[in-house]
Amino acid sequence: MFTFALTHAYLIPLFPAIAFLIIGPFTRTEKNLSATIAITMMSLAFAFSVFVALATVNYQITMNDPYVMKALWAQIGDVQLTMGVLIDPLTAMMLVIVTLVSLLVYIYSVSYMEHDEGMGRFFAFISLFSAAMLGLVVSVNFLQLYVFWEGVGLCSYLLIGFYYHKVSAREAAKKAFITTRIGDFGMLVGILLVQMIFGTMDFIELRMLVPPYVLVAGTGFLTVIGLLLFMGPIGKSGQFPLHVWLLDAMEGPTPTSALIHAATMVAAGVFLVARAFFIFSESPLVMDFIAGLGAFTALFAAIIAVTQRKFKSVLAYSTISQLGYMMLAVGVGAFSASMFHLMTHAFFKAMLFLCAGAVMHALHDETDITKMGGLWKKMPLTFAAMLIGVLAISGIPPFSGFFSKDEILAAVMHASTPLYVIATFTSFLTAFYMARLLIVAFLGESRSQYEAHEVDAFMRWPMIMLALLTIVSGMWGYFGDFAVWINAGVPHHAPIDWTVAGTSTVLALIAFAAAYQIYGRHSLRAAMRARSFGFLYRVIYNKFYIDELYGYFRERLVYGTALVLRWVDEKIFDNIMIGLGAYALATSDLLTESANGQAQRYVVVFYTGVLILLCYALYWAIQIIAYWGGAFR
Repeated sequence: MFTFALTHAYLIPLFPAIAFLIIGPFTRTEKNLSATIAITMMSLAFAFSVFVALATVNYQITMNDPYVMKALWAQIGDVQLTMGVLIDPLTAMMLVIVTLVSLLVYIYSVSYMEHDEGMGRFFAFISLFSAAMLGLVVSVNFLQLYVFWEGVGLCSYLLIGFYYHKVSAREAAKKAFITTRIGDFGMLVGILLVQMIFGTMDFIELRMLVPPYVLVAGTGFLTVIGLLLFMGPIGKSGQFPLHVWLLDAMEGPTPTSALIHAATMVAAGVFLVARAFFIFSESPLVMDFIAGLGAFTALFAAIIAVTQRKFKSVLAYSTISQLGYMMLAVGVGAFSASMFHLMTHAFFKAMLFLCAGAVMHALHDETDITKMGGLWKKMPLTFAAMLIGVLAISGIPPFSGFFSKDEILAAVMHASTPLYVIATFTSFLTAFYMARLLIVAFLGESRSQYEAHEVDAFMRWPMIMLALLTIVSGMWGYFGDFAVWINAGVPHHAPIDWTVAGTSTVLALIAFAAAYQIYGRHSLRAAMRARSFGFLYRVIYNKFYIDELYGYFRERLVYGTALVLRWVDEKIFDNIMIGLGAYALATSDLLTESANGQAQRYVVVFYTGVLILLCYALYWAIQIIAYWGGAFR
């Protein structure tokens, strides 16, 4: 079975693609049938992914010795464009994560979308979304990756704007699409430069060509390529300053948010950095830039999350912050630590979003946490799952986030003290705002006008499964030699650094105590009101006014440019066309006067023209005779 799954790995992205092709044109009006088709196809994809992952272990497939299947796609001159499947531990890990999280989200969506008329359309879009992400993961070269990369962007537009009758959803979809295009353009230029310099876009060939190129030509041009390629992950993974779309992505259905923020779109950027690590790692400047931007993004998003009142807004900025952690890890060379955190984050972040969906489902789409409270009594299972997620993301042992975050913090400590201080403080803030979210939404007295209730089995079991994965994935990764498997047998950091782990754990507990002191023991209303004044709080609550700043420049730059171009169009090009039209009319009037039907005038004009032509010919005949006469003297 291992061999069959490995040699037929191309079926993994094909299964959800088939679901889309069936649901879209044929069954989208049949809700249950569409859901069944989508879940069945994703189950097959998950089964194949598990066998592929086991095959990498059984056949000792490593990052340096992957399994590759390629076929010629097109040929342009001497350039051969191929497509196929590349299987290594990185691919296997991503396949399992994407298919597993997608499958659980699909099951969850059966109940969540039950009363939505567009349920069939939703399963069609989300199947295509998963297919694009899986196609991206198995890509053998930059071109194939870029095609599916844009496919992921297109699907995010469809899912974020799913409720297209809402203006906010349409604007959010456009914002996400345009913002990520900015980064994608730079990435495309980088890919073209890779083809120009190395003559190939194949990952395996580039892995062998880059080191000799650096020895001969240095890292100057490779630095430019690395920075351009990294623009794509800046957009897709919500790194500053292209993070603004990620919050607005909450306009889509909550299952969409769980998938985007956990295992698909935002993970694509981190995956690209990992896949092209052999390029980024050759340039110290690029690595420093990735690490610095990751650290800043992590801290920046964590600060904003402290002030947010909407359930999914807190989780959205939490995602941005955790992605910053992953980029920071890659930037300091901790490849395996970044991938480890990518895995654990996928499980607990998907679970947290499903918990948010359960709360919204029970409270008639209420999102303001200050209007919740007391939910732990009425939704005990959701509260338990939420508690596990909060403990995991805060780095409390023995939950998964403890092990993966320790890997990152330990690696950063050995690489840069300033970055370590930033990462540690970010960890403290993470624990604080997640404890705040849990306390305000679930503890205390109920402040909701609706009577909350626990969700049904279709929504409960995915949360339970993700909770179990959140508990065991960290220990499995640590004691199961995840770092050895994912990084060609060379772990970055094997043992737990108890100095680092102990410091982060103590800070997390202090953050919990501070959050409880502020929001648990005293009146919530008073706590919120006391912090709703002051310039700094307003700046942070309004996300440092970055959206407003972008809007200002858009109005001044885009609209200003539009006004200038309008003036040029109206005053210059329009006048030119008006002048040409007037000339044509005048000429036609002149010719019209001569065409009056008088035959004698036509004869006079004709013979006048003949006379003029004869005179012209006679003149040139005399000139030629004179020239030749002078030449023979």
